[in-house]
Amino acid sequence: MAPLGDNKVNVVVSNMKLERMLSMKGGKGEASYVNNSEAQGQHARSMLHLLKETLDNVQLSPPDVPFVIVDLGCSCGSNTVYIIDVIVEHMSKRYEATGHQPPEFSAFFSDLPSNDFNTLFQLLPPLANNGCGSMEECLASNSHRSYFAAGVPGSFYRRLFPARSIDVFYSAFSLHWLSQVPDIVLDKRSGAYNKGRIYIHGANESTANAYKKQFQSDLANFLGARSKEMKRGASMFLVCLGRTSVDPTDQGGAGLLFGTHFQDAWDDLVQEGLITSEKRDNFNIPVYAPSIQDFKEVVEANGSFTINKLQVFRGGSPLVVNHPDDAAEVGRALSISCRSVSGVLVDAHIGEQLSDKLFARVERRASRHAKELIEKLQFSHIVASLSLA
Repeated sequence: MAPLGDNKVNVVVSNMKLERMLSMKGGKGEASYVNNSEAQGQHARSMLHLLKETLDNVQLSPPDVPFVIVDLGCSCGSNTVYIIDVIVEHMSKRYEATGHQPPEFSAFFSDLPSNDFNTLFQLLPPLANNGCGSMEECLASNSHRSYFAAGVPGSFYRRLFPARSIDVFYSAFSLHWLSQVPDIVLDKRSGAYNKGRIYIHGANESTANAYKKQFQSDLANFLGARSKEMKRGASMFLVCLGRTSVDPTDQGGAGLLFGTHFQDAWDDLVQEGLITSEKRDNFNIPVYAPSIQDFKEVVEANGSFTINKLQVFRGGSPLVVNHPDDAAEVGRALSISCRSVSGVLVDAHIGEQLSDKLFARVERRASRHAKELIEKLQFSHIVASLSLA
């Protein structure tokens, strides 16, 4: 472990491009995203009716033109594969209802370069075209996929695809991740310096406004890129963590996940002399849960999109536990859930050994508050269906 006075790691991590390192926990271990994305899958399934409404708005191209689907922020679990199957099947039925053969489908799985694409690609079934004659036979074959697949590494806050090439954009549980922690949040000379905290839940107004501005700038860049890449008649379905409070320092479920027991565990490391307070203060979770108004303002200012639907959707708990009365299981579930989405950043900041100690303290603290977590830890999501204006 580096000496407490050694700021070398701080400098490296804070100056490192977030998009080169941010990812959900890869591999197939206990804390991996693959083994800890069941809650996200449940939330996505609960919104399928809204996704299908968006798909019904998509203009059908001639059947000889490939239909192109993109999952932005796909991560590396089975949820993205499931959603692509849902979209392909729904659009195939729409073509068949018009008396046409479905077109060929292409699916692009896109995420940051640090994403574990290897694990994702291992989850993909083999392409069905070699073993079946028609698209209908392909769709009927559960053990095969009925679309061409490719991975696209890169930040969705910039262009990723050729102009007017995409029919459907889907993105779930990703847009609340910012492109960076705002510089002034880590600047000791700034009124927005988030001293004593690793998240904006409960922070001061200046800190929260810095995060809000970063979110709105990022979303504006996202919409600007997509407005060039979408075909005329295409649609986009977006889901991100949201909040019901007008106050951005009240981050709702995200605040309970990152701003309570996780925060206290960092304080434990400081009080035990394992890290300095400065080391803690130089770590901030780059997540912002917007309100509907935050989101709407950016879409309307962009001007490229019509809002078909914009609502807050109650998403349920991020904790998947078999025995809610078992405090130890609840504590372990919170710790692993937290680690699966933030562990890569924590490891980069304090190293794996200290990371193990941190999440052990998260687990211990969460176990003591298990009943409260089961009752209160609920996520709200912003759900948006957008088409080109």
